[in-house]
Amino acid sequence: MTPEIQDVFQFVYKQAPFSELPEAAASYFSKHIEIVYLSQTNQQDWLQDGKPNLYLLRSGVVDLISAKDEVIGRMSEGDYFGYPSLLTGDAIQNRIEVQKDGLVYILNEQNFDFLRREYKPFEQYFVRAHANRLLSSRYKQQSETWSERKISELMTKDAVTIAPTASIREAAKLMSQHRVSSIMVTEQARLVGVVTDRDLRNRVLAQDKDPSAPLAEIMTEKPKHIFENNRVFSALHLMLKHNIHHLPVLNEAYKPLGMLTSTDLLRQQKSDPVQLIGRIYKAQNLLAIKNCAQEIPDLLRQFSYHIEDISLIGKLLSGLTDALTSRLIYLYQQQHGAAPCRFAWICFGSQAREEQTLHSDQDNGLLLPDNISENDRRYFAALGAFVCEQLNECGIQSCPGNIMASNADCRGTVAQWTAKFSKWILSPTPKAMLNCKIYFDMRFIDGASDLYATLRQSLEQISRNELFYAAMATDINANSVPIGIFQQFKLEKDKSKHKYLDLKKRGVAIINDVVRLYALKVGVARANTLERLEALTKSPLLAKSDIDNLKDCWRFLTQLRLKTQINREGLPGNCINPENLSSLERHQLKEAFYLVKQAQQASAFKFARGSL
Repeated sequence: MTPEIQDVFQFVYKQAPFSELPEAAASYFSKHIEIVYLSQTNQQDWLQDGKPNLYLLRSGVVDLISAKDEVIGRMSEGDYFGYPSLLTGDAIQNRIEVQKDGLVYILNEQNFDFLRREYKPFEQYFVRAHANRLLSSRYKQQSETWSERKISELMTKDAVTIAPTASIREAAKLMSQHRVSSIMVTEQARLVGVVTDRDLRNRVLAQDKDPSAPLAEIMTEKPKHIFENNRVFSALHLMLKHNIHHLPVLNEAYKPLGMLTSTDLLRQQKSDPVQLIGRIYKAQNLLAIKNCAQEIPDLLRQFSYHIEDISLIGKLLSGLTDALTSRLIYLYQQQHGAAPCRFAWICFGSQAREEQTLHSDQDNGLLLPDNISENDRRYFAALGAFVCEQLNECGIQSCPGNIMASNADCRGTVAQWTAKFSKWILSPTPKAMLNCKIYFDMRFIDGASDLYATLRQSLEQISRNELFYAAMATDINANSVPIGIFQQFKLEKDKSKHKYLDLKKRGVAIINDVVRLYALKVGVARANTLERLEALTKSPLLAKSDIDNLKDCWRFLTQLRLKTQINREGLPGNCINPENLSSLERHQLKEAFYLVKQAQQASAFKFARGSL
């Protein structure tokens, strides 16, 4: 080799995938490349011929820009680009912007194809790299649809706050000064109340209240709130459910950031689902509720055509189920009298995670006070039976495992529920692990939220030993992804001998289980899988790259699963025939399963060593 080629070879041989291949592969690459000095001046000159090439940066910094002028990624020494067009044959869509001048090695299509044929790991590396890019970029926000925007993106003003000891007059002056219709009341930087212009009319002027009185006398205490990273849909749902028009926005440390009004959000609304939720909450009889429920399947299908990420349908469908549940509870009390004591209706499983699909069934229960009488229990038995039966009539199928409030085992006091969880944790049998998968995903729906908070506090005090986490990790690894030894799909068959992959059992459920394990270990109280992963970024237990991979895989698999259900492909509800996918989609699906398998194995290594 000449000194120049030797220098190139030494650099290339250190880079993946060449570092895992025979030296001959790196030698071939080194002898068949063109070397270009890349600068802002010439950055477009050598892309104009439209011919696909593989590019390897030796030095410098380059941004890869999509056709929509979005930054796909920033590349530096050792990074490749150009391979998607080489793999797919598609025309080059992206362009580059040089941030720092440097050298780039260029390998043409003919030589790239030679290395693909001769070295299978070489091809697999770039197929996997392309799948990773698709996974990471597919779900980036590509539109301004209201359902996908974060709350923080709609906020235009900082929080306007005041102490509870300030006078009503001072609050009114501050609201006028900042030209806002509400103000947040804070104590030691924490939200304790809200005052709106409606409060000033109804609680001050209408009642001749002294304007010099402290604000604490008229404020709404412990107001509903939302976090900055939640979606617009979640805020609209919360406002409709509780009939509120001002919603404080907090950061993860519970510090007030600003206020969202119903007017702010309704300006973003461009779809009917939220209107349907509003109609459900206003329904005055069972017929009205069932009429609303009949609209749900077609509405979801129409909704899916107007959003970039149809995995948001899970949150929407869960919101609709929440609304149906709350209204049925209301109608029962209207007919049979108010509940004789405090209670909390809670949900589990996919509804708790806000990840329902068109084939999800009910998982719910009732939480009752410890001093409840037998007579009062009979009231709640009837309430549970009524709500669960009517939900089934509305299309939310009854749970095959009878995990419903109509079952006495799912109606318990705080002490009884705590005892159940304690037994599962202390005796982690396979049956207990199955229960943990369902019941540890829990969310409050209706009733006394403080009763639910008491249960959560009780559960946090139950010690979880390493044996419990090891049992969960072992259980997770008992389920296998449908990929064989040669990266081929392992298909199942139904009674009609249709071949399929079960995306729920072999993919989504495994991710949910892995994320739940880490969340329980760290103490994350949320049930939603993506929100759990976001919270885990603050823990050293999972690397950020692993968290990003799990997010992307979950979204991708959920997307395929929901699309199959919406398009009614004739297979079991959570299944897909990979033959109906494009070649690239199959590569992407294999990569997703590969990453899920890696996550499984990592959980076993961290939690179940010596137990498997």
